[in-house]
Amino acid sequence: MNITRKSLLVSLAAGAGLFHGRLAPAQPTDPAPISPERIAQIVASPDRSAADRTNDLRRKPAEMLAFIGIRPGMTALDLSAAGGYTTELLARAIGPSGMVYGQSRPPNAGSQFTRPVSPEGNSHPNMAPAAAPPGGPRPSPVALAERDARLRAAGVAAAPIVAVSRPFEDPVPPELAEGRFDLVTLMFNYHDLGHLGTDRAMMNRAVFRALKPGGIYVIADHAGRPGTGISEAGTLHRIEEDFLRNEVEAAGFRLVATGDFLRNPNDPRDRNTPDPPQPKDEFVLKFGKH
Repeated sequence: MNITRKSLLVSLAAGAGLFHGRLAPAQPTDPAPISPERIAQIVASPDRSAADRTNDLRRKPAEMLAFIGIRPGMTALDLSAAGGYTTELLARAIGPSGMVYGQSRPPNAGSQFTRPVSPEGNSHPNMAPAAAPPGGPRPSPVALAERDARLRAAGVAAAPIVAVSRPFEDPVPPELAEGRFDLVTLMFNYHDLGHLGTDRAMMNRAVFRALKPGGIYVIADHAGRPGTGISEAGTLHRIEEDFLRNEVEAAGFRLVATGDFLRNPNDPRDRNTPDPPQPKDEFVLKFGKH
């Protein structure tokens, strides 16, 4: 049989591939998103606070967690965490094999996002940051630390919550700034970055860098009317959906899903609080890093 050197090398390579295929361990895969049943259990957890349960009525956490596609073991960053309503939900859903960071702007940055929050976890827009008396309003990092402590004391299998005090333009600690996160959320406060003068392009680029390939950036906000952009951020606390989408996509993101579970087409979107009283029209956008 006439075997050429080339054919022998090809045969050896093929054999090595088969041998490697039999012995090499399988590549790890991401766990599946948590089930609707598990989400329902998290939302119904009896150790959640009464204030959070009240917020559930308008925030629809079960739909939000399902839309995000939350997975066990994620590393997540909750931008503008305030009292930690979303931060705690993420920690409960991700579980002890993951990590959740809650970001707020430093007090010396002069931002309403550093304002104290009530003992129930609600923010107070008219309060200046200040040292809080025991049991009174307290800054966001304190509120997050209290949530983490309560989760530990209750024996909840939740991800640790770590408070991060950094400006929005540079929201991630340097050691985590390059491809370390699976998920970043920003709930109902992107619009405020307009009247605060935040460099949103810089922030979105920082988020893009901090996410792993395939990571997601989920933003929810109050819908503004077409053509208003971010001009009504300080008055009606709204932002035009297409305007926000264009800003985020300019950082390299791609829109992968929209959530309609907080939409209200009957809201005229011309006031901060709709009149007659009704749910505010709100959108939820999921962006991916590819």
